[in-house]
Amino acid sequence: MLWALLEGLLGHLCPGCGGRLDRDLLCARCREGLRAFAAGEMVYLGLYGRVGGLVRALKYRRRFGLAPLLARPLAQGVRERGWVLAGVTAVPTLLPRLLLRGYHPPELLARELAQCLGLPYRRVLWRLRYAPGQPARGRGRARLPPDLFAPRVRVAGAWLLVDDVLTSGATFLRAREALLRAGALGVYGAFLAVRDPSALGPYTLSP
Repeated sequence: MLWALLEGLLGHLCPGCGGRLDRDLLCARCREGLRAFAAGEMVYLGLYGRVGGLVRALKYRRRFGLAPLLARPLAQGVRERGWVLAGVTAVPTLLPRLLLRGYHPPELLARELAQCLGLPYRRVLWRLRYAPGQPARGRGRARLPPDLFAPRVRVAGAWLLVDDVLTSGATFLRAREALLRAGALGVYGAFLAVRDPSALGPYTLSP
């Protein structure tokens, strides 16, 4: 509560609803409303229009303390799906971008998810090149190069692949392909937000 009072004095608002902070980082109402949704072999906290403030706070405002708060409902969603997983990894970013920002939000989330689930976290993939942002309606999926990602280690079993936002699904699918090349027997997805629900429909993510 003391930290929430300090945040209030500094003019910080709840990143979930834009209201007054009565708890650290996220107000009590938004905390209580966090839950995971499931679609096929993906879990996520909501559409971007509803939870985008949480994504932006973690991604651009360095609100690192949100990662464990957001990982808990996602982990519960994974448990409810009954997936048998060998480990957790994140869709990687380019090294220059990581050095510039100093952290990688999907990796923060993935590490917290792994801890909640009692699973190992590993950096399984490299990102080899830049690719432009994907359109919300999924046009242009085929323009992503097939060698966008590459395995850096070998793995076995099914893995949870984590990203902050699912837009068209193209980046996630390229990362999934690389994870399968690394030896994964199956790949499930976890996200904070989905920009367009139509991106959830066309894919069956198990091999």
